[in-house]
Amino acid sequence: MNSTKERRRACEETLLAALRNELVECGVDAAFLIEDDGRPGVELPDATGSLRRVYVHLQFRWFYWGDEPDERTSCLDLPAAVERIRQAAQQGWREGEQGELSFNLKKIADAYGL
Repeated sequence: MNSTKERRRACEETLLAALRNELVECGVDAAFLIEDDGRPGVELPDATGSLRRVYVHLQFRWFYWGDEPDERTSCLDLPAAVERIRQAAQQGWREGEQGELSFNLKKIADAYGL
């Protein structure tokens, strides 16, 4: 892994570990994990026991747990992020598979005629 990727991964892990620690302090059962592909995340259940993983998107400074606009929050204000994620889990995760954030740069460029 090159140094840029290593620094990015270290930053992701630091943010997610802090998120997990704060969630646990609030009484939320949360676990920090590293997936098989090396991707860090925090897994936590909702009120029904359904599990979701929270990831971090460094470029946009988001914690996210799906691909919908209401399934992300800024990672720049950790207490606010903890509260938003805690509330989302308490309300229950959206039905279905967990969506993944992705950006189609071609679609964006086409929309702007670039």
